[in-house]
Amino acid sequence: MNTSKKLLALVGLLSVMYAIPTMAQIPTKVTFDAPSAFYAGNAKMPAGSYTATQPNLDDDLLLIEDASGSHSAFVEFVVAPVDTAQAQTDVTFNKYGNAEFLGAVRIEGQTSEMQILPSKAEQNAGKAAKAEKHSLSAKNIVASK
Repeated sequence: MNTSKKLLALVGLLSVMYAIPTMAQIPTKVTFDAPSAFYAGNAKMPAGSYTATQPNLDDDLLLIEDASGSHSAFVEFVVAPVDTAQAQTDVTFNKYGNAEFLGAVRIEGQTSEMQILPSKAEQNAGKAAKAEKHSLSAKNIVASK
């Protein structure tokens, strides 16, 4: 009987561990319009319309790509909890002087966000100035089946 309880507890723990990473995944795509150039990781992206997708749900990587497909970059992220569920889908940027860096993607209704890991260039910019954070409204587009 005691062994059964231990096995049941282990199965429950594993279930929770597998469920947590799925909370901040993008099963579809997020679109946003960047009014000015920004960095996605080490890649400088021009102003324009972009999508953020997670090509492989097992990896903590987002693909940031412009509407024409001519500019794209993969960025790493970590899932970070937030105090309340997101009221809307948006993307946040960290601005240092004139340089903007993609900072996070937040999905409406989720209690976590995908924080983009800072590139070496952003780390260096952070040494020279404090980041000014700002957000842009985005759309979470659900793919039809």
